[in-house]
Amino acid sequence: MKNLPLNSELFIKNRERFVSRMQKNSIAIFVSNDEVPSNGDAIYRYKTNSDLYWLTGITQEDSMLIFFPDNPDAKYREVLVLVRPNELKEKWDGKRLRRNEAQEMSGIKTIVWLDSLEGLLQSWIHLADTIYLDTNENDRKASLIRTRDYRFVDEMKSRYPLHHYERAAKILKELRGIKTALEIEVLQKAIDITDNTFRRLLKFIKPGVMEYEIEAEIIHSFLSQRSAGEAYGSIIASGDRARTLHYVSNNQECKDGELILMDFGAEYGGYNADLTRTIPVNGKFTRRQKTVYNACLHLHDYAKSLLKPGISIIDYTDKVGEEATQQFLKIGLLKKSDVKNEDPENRAYRKYLYHGISHHLGIDVHDLGTRTEPVKAGMVFTVEPGIYIEQEQMGVRIENNLWITKNGNKDLMKNIPITAEDIEALMKK
Repeated sequence: MKNLPLNSELFIKNRERFVSRMQKNSIAIFVSNDEVPSNGDAIYRYKTNSDLYWLTGITQEDSMLIFFPDNPDAKYREVLVLVRPNELKEKWDGKRLRRNEAQEMSGIKTIVWLDSLEGLLQSWIHLADTIYLDTNENDRKASLIRTRDYRFVDEMKSRYPLHHYERAAKILKELRGIKTALEIEVLQKAIDITDNTFRRLLKFIKPGVMEYEIEAEIIHSFLSQRSAGEAYGSIIASGDRARTLHYVSNNQECKDGELILMDFGAEYGGYNADLTRTIPVNGKFTRRQKTVYNACLHLHDYAKSLLKPGISIIDYTDKVGEEATQQFLKIGLLKKSDVKNEDPENRAYRKYLYHGISHHLGIDVHDLGTRTEPVKAGMVFTVEPGIYIEQEQMGVRIENNLWITKNGNKDLMKNIPITAEDIEALMKK
């Protein structure tokens, strides 16, 4: 990773949180992701398993983590498994972690090489009653590919059919949704990098610039600040293209008089920022553009005021929808008759705001966390209302990242320019 070394206490505390939830005389095993082929003899850039990273801070392929708190041999109650460094392989693919490096990064004392694990693991399994195995239980998962974690489940159940099995993901979904202060420190660094990049763009953007040139500036700025790169494919959408929520072509000219919607964020230390700002290409909002922008900013601030421990995402979304209805009436997008005659299953405001308002954020951009239980202190959410007007070929979205605490929200992006006046002033400079 390109980032400076992280505090291993972050991962130590995460492991303590998981182990405290394990049943007596149980073992938990976490495996890394596959290296995924693209074309020919090439592979995609490796991305480690998010749960394994959350527990260890290790990003190297062919890694494993094993918990066995009741192991009679105390040395093996917490084990990090790594591929043994190989001189020939390192000539081709680069250096692999040494024992002391992995210990420093993760805070795990016992390192076992993968090629010597088999005999040890079998004896540990025979001593345990319950086996925790991990799978990808992100609600937004779309891929049907049977990944390494699922294949490992099949292998373990085939070899040890009489053991009792539990879902590690069920525990991790709850734990990863609640961020510690140490996690927020890393996330804030990703956000600060994103802040610096946005300010750079305000000086760079002008009529005639291409969307891909803006994307290039983003990537350059991220990498120059020790970011691993984009947290997700940046959305650089000028004019009517801003109405396409996941527009990633980024291949058109930004024209005088248009608004440009930019949704981007840096990854740092495995944690992801997620920012959206909408700015005028020429540095000056028209009166109508500012009216729509301020209506969206009002919804953004209103949504932030609602996100508190105890509210459900369903109630939160409904309340924002009610306020959106009032704002859309105010700026002429809806008529009273539209609201009176609306379909309760497809409300009138949905014509102009057709996505959710918030999602969990962390190691994954759409991070783990419940969407049915009440919001809890410690959760991090995006807040990103939008207004998309086909007849005006305009799209506006404003997004910040909030940490929910017992003492109120902490807007982690509070220093990033957000008002129309601040944006215009910085673009003028």
